[in-house]
Amino acid sequence: MITTTHRPDLIGLPPDRARGELLAHFRRRGVAPYRVGQTLARIYDKVALSVDEITELPIAERRALLDAFSFTSPKLARVQVSTDRTAKHLWRMADGELIESVLIPGTDRLTLCISSQAGCAMACTFCATGWSGYRRNLTAGEIVAQYRGARRWAEAEGYGPITNIVYMGLGEPLMNLGPVINSLTVLNAAYGVGARRITVSTVGIVPGIDALAERPEQFKLAVSLHAPDHELRQRLVPVEKKYPIPALLESLRRFEAAGGRRITFEYVMIDDVNDDLELADGLAAIAREFHAHVNLIPFNPVPGTGWSASPPGRLRQFADRLESRGANATVRSPRGQDIAAACGQLAAEHELKPPKPFVQLVNRRV
Repeated sequence: MITTTHRPDLIGLPPDRARGELLAHFRRRGVAPYRVGQTLARIYDKVALSVDEITELPIAERRALLDAFSFTSPKLARVQVSTDRTAKHLWRMADGELIESVLIPGTDRLTLCISSQAGCAMACTFCATGWSGYRRNLTAGEIVAQYRGARRWAEAEGYGPITNIVYMGLGEPLMNLGPVINSLTVLNAAYGVGARRITVSTVGIVPGIDALAERPEQFKLAVSLHAPDHELRQRLVPVEKKYPIPALLESLRRFEAAGGRRITFEYVMIDDVNDDLELADGLAAIAREFHAHVNLIPFNPVPGTGWSASPPGRLRQFADRLESRGANATVRSPRGQDIAAACGQLAAEHELKPPKPFVQLVNRRV
């Protein structure tokens, strides 16, 4: 379990609250209020990874900060760099828990994929993260710290600035709603990452989607659909039993009605499981309603599944079928497969045990 502390975490606090807490702290110590600005500039603009890097403050004030506040800064346990320059970071939390984040370079962007939980309880049958099991939620500070650590590493290694953030690492973000919402506020308001450059991925947690719709910022939403009908989807994504497609679509209508918020559908393509062309018709109907883009993601190998990605010809046929039915679609190229950094491969060093729904799928070959 994570160690609790009464000290506010300067890394996870929304910036307005961080400013207020620091102002009160310095006033109690009889220190001039301009020290607040110096401290936050070091944290947000210079991405100080420790209080010792806030060199504008005298040593005594740095020590006092550590007494009054926590300062989440996970240790970098390992970096793996793919042949395509995708970089996977393994972070060790204060309690020893391991999580992963992934930097994905593109022609005009650098996307950071971050984790919101240690493990995942959703048990999607095609995803190694779900096989590793759920251990705990991450704090807002632990979520933001992945960005801070990855940003410093990217700058040092010549990757350039992080332009986009996706909550698509370990865990289901909307099952850790409070810390995720706080981390979104921090990344947007404190670090200047535009709301439309931040995407929250979900398997369809309806209360979380509704809560995100109430936010004033226009964060984007990616829905991991993977099948357009109830029977198949509940075998691939067990949460379908609790939040079936009709309830999910009602929630997405409310999200869209909030205005200016883009919805994307993610669809992992598994050979002979969910790539029948007739399924494309149902998927297209859903995507058309929301003017949503569909990302077709070839299944990335996970040891023990025996599954494979839909062959290139079927991927193209499926995409063409979507397009012919009025839905925009893109076949995504796998990134970081050779370092197990691709979609569905993150497991943070934990033993993988196939869930029962997977065994059923293997036997029945849906």
